[in-house]
Amino acid sequence: MPGKRNIVMSVVVIVALLASGPMVGTLAAQGGDRMPPPSEKVSEVRAREAAAKQLLLLMDKDKDGRVSKQEWMKFMEAEFDRLDTNKDGYVDVKDLERSQLRPVPFSAVGK
Repeated sequence: MPGKRNIVMSVVVIVALLASGPMVGTLAAQGGDRMPPPSEKVSEVRAREAAAKQLLLLMDKDKDGRVSKQEWMKFMEAEFDRLDTNKDGYVDVKDLERSQLRPVPFSAVGK
């Protein structure tokens, strides 16, 4: 089972990838940077899928094979509370630095 820090990083990467999906499609449709053939990214996709499965297993408290909104929100609330190192109700760069989780520039996600 991956460590807590790896799980948090997985959450950050998964959320960023989900958020970037529509933008990638739009850039490709507009003739943006060349999209690599799927075969070039197969191992990366498989690694992300494995991380997502581990994350879902961790969130699935009732072990029914799916994550409810309540399970999702409870997990995210616990992660937020853990990352809010000064307990001011906000997560900022200083909190992330104290937690040893490094923010990743959005443009670097998936590279």
